[in-house]
Amino acid sequence: MEITEVRLTLRNEERLKAYASITLDDCFVVRGIRVIAGNDGLFVAMPSRKSPEGRHLDIAHPIKSETRAYITQKIIEEYQKELERSDSKK
Repeated sequence: MEITEVRLTLRNEERLKAYASITLDDCFVVRGIRVIAGNDGLFVAMPSRKSPEGRHLDIAHPIKSETRAYITQKIIEEYQKELERSDSKK
């Protein structure tokens, strides 16, 4: 599996820093991924919905930790590039 595209929409909120969409192998898109500023730095939250009980349930998520690390790395790398591009426009 290869991430062939990452698209970001930057947000200027305290914890929510961006929304991301990834394309896998040029044939499958996952939207609604969030880049969050946590206590220990940035992390990626998979798309989720709120259950009637108030719990957040992932709609789509990686099963293997290696896959989660790969997705996180690609999104955070693109987020850093997007920040640099937006800073250079100011």
